[in-house]
Amino acid sequence: MLPNNFRLFQETEDKLKKIKTRTGITPNVSARIAFFSSIESGYRYELDERRPDGTLALNKTVWFGDYEGLVDTLLRDLYPGFDDDGLVKAWASHVSDGEGINY
Repeated sequence: MLPNNFRLFQETEDKLKKIKTRTGITPNVSARIAFFSSIESGYRYELDERRPDGTLALNKTVWFGDYEGLVDTLLRDLYPGFDDDGLVKAWASHVSDGEGINY
């Protein structure tokens, strides 16, 4: 299972907060939408040294909601050689990639 706490990249977090201001959609819900949009678009993360540096640290149950098992399975299937830290980075990267969708 993935670690309990997740962070986004600060830039992504800021954009999700702006989305909340405009639409009322909370960052955890918009992060889910962005993640699945990114997966659907075919984006794939390549491991790098950049670390999620956002200040909003939520546990995986809040970030993923009812989709916790699905997100875990998708990440592990897409990135079989990644450790938990790499999977967290991949998730944050997918949210960053998908956050540009129109709400």
